Amino acid sequence: MRDKHDDFEISFYEELIKRNPNFVQALSCLGDIYTKRGLYKEGLKVDEKLVRLRPDDPIVHYNLACSLSLVGDIERAFKHLRYAVLLGYEDLDYILKDPDLKNVCKDPRFNNFFDKLKKIKTF
Repeated sequence: MRDKHDDFEISFYEELIKRNPNFVQALSCLGDIYTKRGLYKEGLKVDEKLVRLRPDDPIVHYNLACSLSLVGDIERAFKHLRYAVLLGYEDLDYILKDPDLKNVCKDPRFNNFFDKLKKIKTF
């Protein structure tokens, strides 16, 4: 089901980005809308651009991990999830609940990965 509000928002943010390709806030909003609409490849492109613009931002890497998980690129999703944590992402409980990371959580390596994250965060 198409949502006219989302169509308007997508058009609005796409136009802002045409005028200012590095407008981080607009890119973040657009990536979120794409993902909510199930436009995962488009959201992934936005998240990859955001990582280039803000390479030290843990939330940007977390969002890229989510996008990669949604398109089935588990290796890269793990890489960016680890990097997000190293940069300061702290909400480990949300990692377990985030539906965007469902594919990563189903991977047999996830429990080992998450156990290591918990150990790091207890220090």
